[in-house]
Amino acid sequence: MLQKLFIKNYAIIDEISISFDQHLNVITGETGAGKSIILGAISLILGERADSSVLINTQEKCIVEAHFDTRDNADFNSLLQAHELDAEHPSIIRREISTSGKSRAFVNDTPVTLAVLNELTACLVDLHRQFDNRALDDNRFMYQSLDAVAGHLPAVKQYQQDFDQYKQLQKAYLNLTAAQQQWQKEADYNQFLFEELESANFQAEEIEQLEQQLKQLGHTELIRNTLSESMHVLAENEQPIVAEIRKLAQQLQQLESYMPEAAALGQRLNSCYEELKDVAADCERLQDLIDLDPAKLQEMQERYDLGNRLLKKHGLADTNALRELHASLAMSISKQQHAGEDLLQLEKDIEQQKSNLAAQSDKISKVRQASAVNFAKDINGLLHLVGMPNARFEIELKPAADFNVFGKDQVQYLLDANKSGKLAPVQKAASGGELSRIMLSIKTLTAKALHMPTLIFDEVDTGISGEAAKQVGILLRSLGDYHQILCITHQPQVAGKGHRHLYVYKTTAESKVNTQIKILSKEERIQLIATMIGGASPSAAALDNAKELVME
Repeated sequence: MLQKLFIKNYAIIDEISISFDQHLNVITGETGAGKSIILGAISLILGERADSSVLINTQEKCIVEAHFDTRDNADFNSLLQAHELDAEHPSIIRREISTSGKSRAFVNDTPVTLAVLNELTACLVDLHRQFDNRALDDNRFMYQSLDAVAGHLPAVKQYQQDFDQYKQLQKAYLNLTAAQQQWQKEADYNQFLFEELESANFQAEEIEQLEQQLKQLGHTELIRNTLSESMHVLAENEQPIVAEIRKLAQQLQQLESYMPEAAALGQRLNSCYEELKDVAADCERLQDLIDLDPAKLQEMQERYDLGNRLLKKHGLADTNALRELHASLAMSISKQQHAGEDLLQLEKDIEQQKSNLAAQSDKISKVRQASAVNFAKDINGLLHLVGMPNARFEIELKPAADFNVFGKDQVQYLLDANKSGKLAPVQKAASGGELSRIMLSIKTLTAKALHMPTLIFDEVDTGISGEAAKQVGILLRSLGDYHQILCITHQPQVAGKGHRHLYVYKTTAESKVNTQIKILSKEERIQLIATMIGGASPSAAALDNAKELVME
């Protein structure tokens, strides 16, 4: 639901803020007052392109900001999550046009592209302008409205879930078939690579460990000499350091009764003695580990060379990457060996799902066939009321060549607007005003069953008056009981049905024209509607008529 619209520096609007009722909002005003400009600003929110020509003050940027209550709008919130956008309440959509003409779009203060903005706002606003009823070019709307009045939307939803699974199975079958063909081309080579790695059987980080060991063995003499010298100096010399330290420690500890501080030094030297003794023992142990077995050295060198050759061959960095390749090849060969069985299982699953879809789509089609006649009859009844007495509306259902997301039907809405005897697709047979009234009739009949975004009708009552305009107002009021409606109108019969009446007018100050808007009180509504009926100085009869038209 659109809660508030803020417009700044757009066309002849300096700055306005508009709050909306959750039901039917009617917007009136003199021709040229700025009603269409407000629609233009809303179009920016919906993702239309903009340019700097809309700026009144070329020194300031243009801002259009809309606040929407989206707490119960599951589709919108799902799209926010899909595009990794923050969910906030209310959700704020903003467009800015800089003085250079550069446009930026924001959703909850996060910049988005116009494509993303268009996708998101399609869940928030449905704008019906003259010659711009794109919903009737979208078969999805035709299916949804027919299914809504048929009362089997849950069955259609279940079918769609199963249809999605059917498409996933088909995709998996095609992917596996393509993979199998690729595997067959590469089978011998992959088998060779696998057997080569299988034979090498490198353990985790083995090549790196071999490199370290070979470095160590390559400096055996240096290592042995250094360890031997260290052990000799520490423990085997004529005056070994370990023995001398031990001797000094004992001497200092003998001073304990004379000088406790000196005895403490002896204890510290005793600790050094223990540590140096361990160092000497470790030198001897490490010396024993040095192995100059030529056969073992040759074996290690050959295995290290094999590892490096394989790493270079496959363009890999370390042993673990080589092991991952080995595992990947093993999995690929296993899949190849079982691909035939998997394809047969997928074929069975696809056929089973196809049979399931056939049964569901047959039931859905029968319900549609039964409902289409009455739905078309009800629409014809409403069209006759709203100024299209010669119209004949029909719903055509034909079998589709294959399953689609709505079943196995092709749905087309047809119209003969003037008793020509020829039916044509509605979007081609109707004028702009007629299209708007057809959409109004359809949405009135589906209002209870379908969740709809904010509906905006731009002069849906063009070309009608009297009883037809009255009926349009009644339909809008009825639709407004279930959904938020914004309707721009010149007809008093329609204006009187609004839950909220917004009046657009122009002011002039310092040779500057500026559009303003205000919410009318009941008394102001009566006076305005009376002028719409009887002119600038309405008669008592016009005022009485206006009182009858205005609904609370």
